Amino acid sequence: MKAKPGAGEVWLEQEAIGVNYLDVTQRNGAVSIPLPSGLGLEGAGRVVAIGAGVANVAVDDRVAYMLGPIGSYASGRLYPANRLVRLPDEISTETGATVLFKGITAHYLLHSTYAVRPGSVVLLYGAAGALGQLMASWAKAMGAFVIGVVSKKSSVERAEAAGCDAVLIWGAGDLPSAVAGLTNGQKADVVYDGIGRPTFTASLDSLRTRGMMVSIGASGGAPDPVAVATLNTKGSLFLTRPGLAAHATDLTEYHRRANAVFDAVIAGVIKPAAANLSAPRCGGGARRIGRWYGGRGGSAQAMMHALPVNSLQELALLEAASLFAGSRREDARWKRGRFLNEPTTQPR
Repeated sequence: MKAKPGAGEVWLEQEAIGVNYLDVTQRNGAVSIPLPSGLGLEGAGRVVAIGAGVANVAVDDRVAYMLGPIGSYASGRLYPANRLVRLPDEISTETGATVLFKGITAHYLLHSTYAVRPGSVVLLYGAAGALGQLMASWAKAMGAFVIGVVSKKSSVERAEAAGCDAVLIWGAGDLPSAVAGLTNGQKADVVYDGIGRPTFTASLDSLRTRGMMVSIGASGGAPDPVAVATLNTKGSLFLTRPGLAAHATDLTEYHRRANAVFDAVIAGVIKPAAANLSAPRCGGGARRIGRWYGGRGGSAQAMMHALPVNSLQELALLEAASLFAGSRREDARWKRGRFLNEPTTQPR
């Protein structure tokens, strides 16, 4: 049922929603949310009604959003107008529904957390994954030398297609030595590590003097606490653990980053292509799920998920559960690689 928008709100009829790993962690309790609650933090559709004081969007505008009030797993919803971003004609609704969450993450990591520039050496874990491919493509376009790290041989080609200049397989050898070999002994200017405990020491040892370690997740488990003196002895390193909310809550910053993401898509820096897959039967019929698949050259195989909102919420949850199961299998590979790497990645 369509509700009347209050001041500053719109009623949005959604045409696609994004499914992100954060949704999975909220659903399984790893990230707590007040209950009862909906799910979903990303979507796109058309404005069908506006409340008092809304001036930035109009009825029938195509818009997208991320973060803000939880609850994108719905065919329609009330949403704060000031967080809506108009979709350019060149951006499809499916793209708008899935590229903002990971795209804004990639933007702040590459432009703010560490300002990548021509000649920067970037070491990027999960380079064949959703966020990793966006970051590899974007960093390459910025002139960086991108070294990707993947968990298995079958992911190498995908990471290379996303823009990596070199791809290393975790567990196949001594990672810091391999990075040094690829950079004439200079190692990396910045490491983006979303794995955590299994890879943390190797990441620190892969940095140049005064390099920056960016911890962007802990799919393999939270890293152990780091003594401040360790950063000094390893070369006056910098260590940070940034988060999306701190870079996309301020409205001016949020809109600037969102428009930069759309500009990157339009310019071909990020080249997602949607394909329709048949989903399991749920509540009366097969529904379409849009998955991102990579193009050629410097494009990103984002593997982001968009659900047409004529499918039921249960279908979104089924897909989220599938994503979670896949991520658990991937995490196990990183952890197995840890034991292969342990003899050569312990602190010296």
